[in-house]
Amino acid sequence: MSEDTLAERFFDAAAGLLARVRAEEADTIAAAGRLIADAFTAGGRIFAFGAGHSSLPAQDVVYRAGGLAVLNLLPVPGATGVDVVPATLGSALERVSGLASAVLDTGPVRAGDVLVVISLSGRNALPVEMASHARELGLRVIGVTSVAYAAATTPRNASGTFLKDHCDVVVDSKIAVGDAELTADGIDAPFAPASTVVTSAIMQAVTASAAGELAARGTVPPLLRSGNVDGGHEWNDRVMTEYADRILYRR
Repeated sequence: MSEDTLAERFFDAAAGLLARVRAEEADTIAAAGRLIADAFTAGGRIFAFGAGHSSLPAQDVVYRAGGLAVLNLLPVPGATGVDVVPATLGSALERVSGLASAVLDTGPVRAGDVLVVISLSGRNALPVEMASHARELGLRVIGVTSVAYAAATTPRNASGTFLKDHCDVVVDSKIAVGDAELTADGIDAPFAPASTVVTSAIMQAVTASAAGELAARGTVPPLLRSGNVDGGHEWNDRVMTEYADRILYRR
């Protein structure tokens, strides 16, 4: 089998997943957009969190041209991304109970805010406790996860639950357990994960839905422009100044 054929198979698999999400998750994506619009209208802040590779879709909507200026990353030192050495430390931290509560209790979140928690499996302590404790603190929680994991795996946290059990809205990414779309002769393990592609698309769809919801309510959504077009920096400075109390990545 040629490399080109495998590449085409991956594109087909990713496109198929995106089509499923579009068809089957339209209502949850719209509901997530409404939650964000509700919080923004009431003066709340918006946060996104993911551990390891699940942090990539969260980072993708923060300080992004064409994105909502008021989306903030909620970082957890050592767990947000794969920039720690050894990289396996991040995976270990995701299984540490109590870390999420420490982050939320000492961080900038407050009642009325919205937190998007991204976790493919939704089974580890960090994302599960992040969602459950955020709700205890009065936040609304949007979960982006693969619901299939709840049927095929066991929880890996003290509560015995999954991320989906602690959210106001759950968007199902439809990713199969194991996150590998391809198999091929001569390759001894499944490969070609699509979770980042699909979850990033979900996050962009949610933010687009939130922007549309705000516009429908007569509120101009605080969008950023590219700094590589004329006037972009001036536009962004104005937006960031106007909403400085809700933009935490600039402080």
